[in-house]
Amino acid sequence: MCSVAHYVQSVDESKALDRQTMPKVIISASGMATGGRVLHHLKAMAPDPRNTILLTGFQAAGTRGAQLLAGARQLTIHGEPVPVRASVENLHMLSAHADCDEILRWLQHFPERPQRTFVIHGEEHAAGTLAARIRGELQWEVHVPSYGTTAEFDSGERQSAHLLAR
Repeated sequence: MCSVAHYVQSVDESKALDRQTMPKVIISASGMATGGRVLHHLKAMAPDPRNTILLTGFQAAGTRGAQLLAGARQLTIHGEPVPVRASVENLHMLSAHADCDEILRWLQHFPERPQRTFVIHGEEHAAGTLAARIRGELQWEVHVPSYGTTAEFDSGERQSAHLLAR
């Protein structure tokens, strides 16, 4: 594929793809369709039932990717309604994030147990599930803080608290 792929570098080149009528595969970086050049591609290609929008991995609630997976027949892009007639598919197995089992395997290899662990990545339910598994399987102290919460460390506490970004 690398020998036939054409890497588009500029915004203008990217927009030009949308004006071409020949079949093509466009691989775009915005996995949840929240911003960037993919929005121009969606505006141009989502209305055509001959096209497929292929999403990869997790689509967070409230994103265009989640709307597409839920069967949205219209998106708002740049303030304009865009009909969705293309088929929509998702490859769940291509997520860039580790799953719960992979995170637990990674944590099991820490040379010592941290004094505190904070799960600050993922949606609230998923973060709570991961925290419960860490508590149950590793017997670690785990917190799932709310957005904007701060944690204080006293000067005598080893700086071994681990953050699993949410």
